[in-house]
Amino acid sequence: MAISSSCSSIKAVNTRWASPSPSPSSRFSLLPTSIHRRYATNIKLTATSAALETVEQTTLTEDNKFSSAGSDSDQDIPTLPKPRILVAEKLGEAGLNLLRDFGDVDCSYELSPEDLKKKVAESDALIVRSGTKVTREVFEAAKGRLKVVGRAGVGIDNVDLQAATEHGCLVVNAPTANTVAAAEHGIALLASMARNVAQADASIKAGKWERSKYVGVSLVGKTLAVMGFGKVGTEVARRAKGLGMNVISHDPYAPADRARALGVELVSFDQAISTADFVSLHMPLTPATKKVFNDETFSKMKKGVRLVNVARGGVIDEDALVRALDAGIVAQAALDVFCEEPPSKDSKLIQHENVTVTPHLGASTKEAQEGVAIEIAEAVAGALKGELSATAVNAPMVAPEVLSELTPYIVLAEKIGRLAVQLASGGKGVQSIRVVYRSARDRDDLDTRLLRAMITKGIIEPISDSYVNLVNADFIAKQKGLRISEERMVVDTSPEYPIDSIQVQILNVESNFAGAVSESGDISIEGKVKYGVPHLTCVGSFAVDVSLEGNLILCRQVDQPGMIGQVGNILGEQNVNVNFMSVGRTVVRKQAIMAIGVDEEPNSKTLERIGGVSAIAEFVFLKL
Repeated sequence: MAISSSCSSIKAVNTRWASPSPSPSSRFSLLPTSIHRRYATNIKLTATSAALETVEQTTLTEDNKFSSAGSDSDQDIPTLPKPRILVAEKLGEAGLNLLRDFGDVDCSYELSPEDLKKKVAESDALIVRSGTKVTREVFEAAKGRLKVVGRAGVGIDNVDLQAATEHGCLVVNAPTANTVAAAEHGIALLASMARNVAQADASIKAGKWERSKYVGVSLVGKTLAVMGFGKVGTEVARRAKGLGMNVISHDPYAPADRARALGVELVSFDQAISTADFVSLHMPLTPATKKVFNDETFSKMKKGVRLVNVARGGVIDEDALVRALDAGIVAQAALDVFCEEPPSKDSKLIQHENVTVTPHLGASTKEAQEGVAIEIAEAVAGALKGELSATAVNAPMVAPEVLSELTPYIVLAEKIGRLAVQLASGGKGVQSIRVVYRSARDRDDLDTRLLRAMITKGIIEPISDSYVNLVNADFIAKQKGLRISEERMVVDTSPEYPIDSIQVQILNVESNFAGAVSESGDISIEGKVKYGVPHLTCVGSFAVDVSLEGNLILCRQVDQPGMIGQVGNILGEQNVNVNFMSVGRTVVRKQAIMAIGVDEEPNSKTLERIGGVSAIAEFVFLKL
């Protein structure tokens, strides 16, 4: 890879490039119509307890009325037109050939927004990369004809997902084909940074010969912390081991057996950053990871650490990185991604002499581009045939009456999952989840697919770039090594309501809040819907009752007078509004759990003051 040339190019001019920016947190959405109306069979889908089943299949006749698919009058059925597929950005030839075998392909590149709107009105599918904005106006211009949008890559921030769903359009992406390319680029940056390749190249081309200035460091025997042990992180670790490096990793979802098989030790976040000689970032950009590498994080690192980022620019506070470089905490950084792409040409970070940069080249190999082309072509063609894709980022239709009844419980399920995963800690990773539904209804009367999908979404999305919905929930969980078992307990309540309570247990992990650990030794939280609003009703062995709105503070404390007042005063002094408060205890004057709902996020000093209250044994702040 031409690292030195790329680096010089960025530092010299404000180059144009494709800019796949951080993926937004997706909403759980439902696809309201069939995806292949014009040219194929019309399949009506209905929800069952196991999967979506085809219950009726009909074919279009010449006058657009329906007749039985098994009719003897097949000779009267006309040849239906092939779907029209608009490819708005360059796609590998292998992918185009697949599409041409299935439909009529229109390759029209660099379309203006107006031209794009005209084209989609005559198209059944649209394929883009990151440079084309598929806005609400584009979907409106399609007037219902556009059935599939394929994003040739991972991030889908350039596609309006809500508008796509509202207009009955499925959105699919290609998340796996560029894994090896990204890993190779990470290793290339790692090695070139360690040996000052880019800087030495620029120096020699400027007519200098500075051997003593560019003495590097060896990789053998050094500790590399891989922050995020997903597909790319795993491949980076595999290659780093081959270079003789000691590899550790932090990832709350990484299966311990998979890490051990590669000779990688899973550790906590703080242990990873404080012991590493090199840190390679492979984490998604989520609210939890945004600017997670900041002044505080850099202050915990070993002096002289070297940093590589081929993931997402937003996980690093770029101003803090400049300060760490100037202070010598970070000796060097090699970056392929940035908060703003392309970055400004006068950026202090870009121009820093100890920084190597490339213009988001992680997936830019011929092989990766062909792989992405094939993956997205197969996904789009499959969707046009009516198949449900595992890479869909919005969901298919669910019976309206089922959705209406379950809506408040869907919200509860996601929030309970989101809370549970924030209570897990340590290097072992979340692998086993048990979900217990308490209901007065018979088993056949309760469809839990939506609830399971939303629990999976709540557990995975806060620290992952995966989009979880009804279509791909089980697939994503399996991909992450997450085993989810479901149990149903019959309770003596009114069958008018589908669910009495939902309990989520995370098995065989340590907790950052001991009060959340039940008598069985597992993290356990439970919730109910009250008056249409989700409530947290149990934490570990402690009964509480707090509305799941805003954010949540949990405190384990000595059960004594004045505790509510002390914590309330601390929050009030900082203008943090308390919307709900509840105290649960097992024995009077022993231990209790105080659950506090807050509208705003308290700053770190406020949280420190709460933790400093002598009667409080531990506390945790949880984002909803």
